[in-house]
Amino acid sequence: MFIEAPELASFPNLRHAFFTRQGGVSEGIYASLNGGLGSSDDPGKVAENRRRMAERLEVDPAALISVHQVHSADAVIVEGSWNGERPRADGMATSVPGIALGITTADCGPLLFADPQASVIGAAHAGWRGAATGVLESTIEAMERLGARRSSIVAVLGPTISQAAYEVGPDFVERLTGTDTGNEQFFRPGEREGHAMFDLPGYIGMRLEAAGIGTFANSGLCTYSDEERFFSYRRTTHRSELDYGRLISAIVLTPQSR
Repeated sequence: MFIEAPELASFPNLRHAFFTRQGGVSEGIYASLNGGLGSSDDPGKVAENRRRMAERLEVDPAALISVHQVHSADAVIVEGSWNGERPRADGMATSVPGIALGITTADCGPLLFADPQASVIGAAHAGWRGAATGVLESTIEAMERLGARRSSIVAVLGPTISQAAYEVGPDFVERLTGTDTGNEQFFRPGEREGHAMFDLPGYIGMRLEAAGIGTFANSGLCTYSDEERFFSYRRTTHRSELDYGRLISAIVLTPQSR
């Protein structure tokens, strides 16, 4: 049902999980642990799936917090459950125990952050656009405003589409290499002429290393190639399916961490 990162599991004041698609109640293309509030799945089943995730994290279901993700560079500080609509953002940070920051993905990079010494956590949804425009850096800055030290932050990348499965066109390559020629290292030739294979995990790792955090770890898990455990937007697109499930990656400070 979930995967833990050893880089985060050793800290007693944290709980976290990279949830897989297994262990839920959804059916069909959403089978079975679909946590996507924005999917067309039965809302009651999504709610039950999220309740199971909250139970694993030992929080109230209302405390499993998600934002309205829009592939932006924006990060928000979370102090409690939202009153009304979820803010449009792609990063979150909190220092409040008992609030679980939950990111939804289905190929993009789910990042969980923690400064265990300062008891500050963060989470970010990093597709290529968000990573390129600064969502990782914005999340780190939000954590710093809560007292985190950049050099003490641990960040872990969960299941993400791998370079072997991520073919892009020439406009995409030009967009990234046009802003920084150093980004050429994240592309290799694709099977189709003029296309390339993009290394999103490698690009995310480079951005975090440049940001100066203490530790970065990549789970090395590919959403596209592991259908048994993960949802994949690109796999769904290739099959011309109408929708897709969303994975949840979440982190929470334990109540005794303050």
